[in-house]
Amino acid sequence: MSTVEDLYRNYGILADAKDHVEQHKDAYQVILDGVKGGIKEKRLAAQFIPKFFKHFPDLADAAINAQLDLCEDPDISIRRQAIKELPQFATGENLPRVADILTQLLQSDDSAEFNLVNNALISIFKMDAKGTLGGLFTQIVQGEELVRERAIKFLCMKLRTLPEDVLTKDVEEFIFSQSKKVLEDVTGEEFVLFMKILSGLKSMQTVSGRQQLVELVTDQADLEQTFNPADPDCVDKLLQCTRQVVTLFSKNVHSTKFVTCFCEHVLPILSLLTSPVEGLDIQLEVLKLLAEISPYFGNMEKLESNLMKLFDKLLEFMPLPPEEAENGENAGGEEPKLQFSYVECLLYSFHQLGRKMPDFLTTKLHPDKLKDFKIRLQYFARGLQVYIRQLRLALQGKSGDALKTDENKIKVVALKITNNINVLIKDLFHMPPSFKSTVTLSWKPVQKTDSGQKRSSGGGASSESPPKKSPPAQKRDSRQIYNPPSGKYSGSIGNFSYEQRGGFRGRARSWGGRGTRSRGRVY
Repeated sequence: MSTVEDLYRNYGILADAKDHVEQHKDAYQVILDGVKGGIKEKRLAAQFIPKFFKHFPDLADAAINAQLDLCEDPDISIRRQAIKELPQFATGENLPRVADILTQLLQSDDSAEFNLVNNALISIFKMDAKGTLGGLFTQIVQGEELVRERAIKFLCMKLRTLPEDVLTKDVEEFIFSQSKKVLEDVTGEEFVLFMKILSGLKSMQTVSGRQQLVELVTDQADLEQTFNPADPDCVDKLLQCTRQVVTLFSKNVHSTKFVTCFCEHVLPILSLLTSPVEGLDIQLEVLKLLAEISPYFGNMEKLESNLMKLFDKLLEFMPLPPEEAENGENAGGEEPKLQFSYVECLLYSFHQLGRKMPDFLTTKLHPDKLKDFKIRLQYFARGLQVYIRQLRLALQGKSGDALKTDENKIKVVALKITNNINVLIKDLFHMPPSFKSTVTLSWKPVQKTDSGQKRSSGGGASSESPPKKSPPAQKRDSRQIYNPPSGKYSGSIGNFSYEQRGGFRGRARSWGGRGTRSRGRVY
């Protein structure tokens, strides 16, 4: 066993040898044996082994294994020193192995040690990005759960910090191909993280890049599979996939398959949906997503059929006027409730699809059905005007901090909703009906957008934000607008966001049901 004196003496031999270091193999072996000594010997070995590593290729495996023993030493100062020096071993064919080792070391719970591992990985990334990625993806596919989780998060957080000369087109293509393999077996949270990784790649900012991402998510969503509204995991998968893909759509990257799926498979059974998250108004969230993707559909094979499904669902939320008694009062005693949030979404989606078939109302509907629809529109429009007047009166003269109270925030959103519906209804009252007006959905920020370019997420697509709690449902008279339950005016003003369940199921894949791993050290 080497002593401190032995280590210093043999270090001196190697240092003095200059260009003839490789002739002193025995001296290097003494330094390798330092890992079997005490704390002082190990600290010196952790520094000396990497310094002369490149000169002794025949002892490469022994040197790397010796350094690994130090990386697992009980003494934290020794571990830190050994980890700090690991990048010096990342030469040639050793680099993927070192990347694999560092990836496994990400499971450290010591913050300083964890940061050293991160820095070491970044260091070898700049030496050979594809080799480093090979080690990371090996552990993502084969490693233990904690290692896999931290490796994915490392990629999510660190890739975007790398310079362009490191993250080349070839490297990005490698990331994309490896990610596709991993996505065959992921949890919901992992899926979101990988979408964040991929959508941040420079090559994915082009039309063809975004189209690749859309196809990737479409495959993940299993849109052709039977949709089970009673299975919260099935509902969860569709919502998460749609939320991830919604910002990728444009006039050049179409949402046709998703819009078709929503219209054909989800709308007819909307009321049967099981929410994946307690307290979430699942029907409203589905309708909001449909509204967001509806402007970007392309050629749709069953456009008329899908318009009819939208129309029928819209009728459910647009009541007929109550029958009047002989004295002119409401015979039923209670006026129908007007669910503005639902109607905004459905009317907007119908308006978008109607642009491709503007004669739908006049030539595809039976005259009696069209007459019934107009009666409903007129009744809804009258109630709408009352609400708009009351809201404007309530907000009149208010600005700045006065508009930031929870009560006034709801009123502002309610005014956006009612104004949007008002504009869209006016279009439908034209003869023939028009589909030309443009509105910004009430939960989206008003912004100028070049529809040919990638659109902003509007600040609501991130799945890392904590969920916003929906207010408990309350009964209310249809004219009381200032304390609305979810589904009338949603008290949750922001976009759809909730904690990832991790429950995708399909094609022998279980999103959230991945097999457990217990491999131990696999350096």
